[in-house]
Amino acid sequence: MFGGQKKQREHFDAVSRYNRNQGLRLALADALSTPVIQTLLALALAALVWFALSPRVLADFSAGSLVAFLVAAVQLGKPVRQLSSVQSVVQRGLAAAEDIFSQLDQAGEPDSGQLSVERVAGRLSLRDLSFTYPGAQAPVLSDISLEIAAGESVALVGPSGSGKTTLTQLLARFYEPPRGTVLLDDVPVEDYRLASLRAQIALVSQDVPLFRDTVFNNIAYGGLAGASESQVYDAARAACAMEFIEELPQGMQTRLGEEGSGLSGGQRQRIAIARAILKGAPLLILDEATSALDNESEHRVQQALEHVMRDRTTLVIAHRLSTVEGSDRIVVLDGGRIVASGKHEELLAQGGLYAQLYQREFAG
Repeated sequence: MFGGQKKQREHFDAVSRYNRNQGLRLALADALSTPVIQTLLALALAALVWFALSPRVLADFSAGSLVAFLVAAVQLGKPVRQLSSVQSVVQRGLAAAEDIFSQLDQAGEPDSGQLSVERVAGRLSLRDLSFTYPGAQAPVLSDISLEIAAGESVALVGPSGSGKTTLTQLLARFYEPPRGTVLLDDVPVEDYRLASLRAQIALVSQDVPLFRDTVFNNIAYGGLAGASESQVYDAARAACAMEFIEELPQGMQTRLGEEGSGLSGGQRQRIAIARAILKGAPLLILDEATSALDNESEHRVQQALEHVMRDRTTLVIAHRLSTVEGSDRIVVLDGGRIVASGKHEELLAQGGLYAQLYQREFAG
């Protein structure tokens, strides 16, 4: 569509030439090693025979000892030649080992917390939170302070790049904030064990991770693998996913391709919503959870999510402001800072950034 065939062809040609040159260098080294070593062995044997046939040396040797010595010297050539043929294999192994050990040497996620809980109430506190991505210059979040009561539904809205998704990633400890604190039930999230903290959070993101497995196993994934069949089916119905699952060749037992190939974006998103519903965690994060759905499906899934959101602390990230009107509170972010907070009607009356975004969405 963008006419990039020539550029990609040139790139492929350059990479192929590099691979060919590397292969030729390896073949040259492999081909030269055996004759070079054989030549050196022949010269060494010639020198050995020259000295062995010296009258002074022969005087101390019997005929049998001399023959045994020369035969042993000749037989050393074969193992030396075999070692030379192993050189190319060893070099390939060393090159591959660099990649493997670079992965093995990566530090794991920091998990110094000791607190494990079965279920939290869901009270969140963000205090003077700032964050800059590694290698970036400008901060994504600056001095964010926010109190969210247990069971409250809070929508995060704002222009792209205002830090909405980053805020939720800090809550799940995908990153460690350089400054500020995130507290869950008045306890810093760093004090929780990672497994215990993430067991409290259900996430539905814009990019849905699906695996080469059955639909059933994609919903009951990981720690949810012990869920009963009825629980999985109930979660799929609540997410309005049974409509298309029943049309698949083997229904719930249909195997999906890589990244859920064969399913539409909306169908993949509904499976992710079913997974979050099945988890039933006290914290629910919806990051553009209905962005890939048509209007009818979005309306039905929104109704199901409203049922799921009851008695759960919910963070909703959405660009379509019509989906967040019913939130308990709307927090407006711009440039990594909170610029407004309140209910839908209050923010419209203020006439700030939220009102501009809302009017722009429904213009015409």
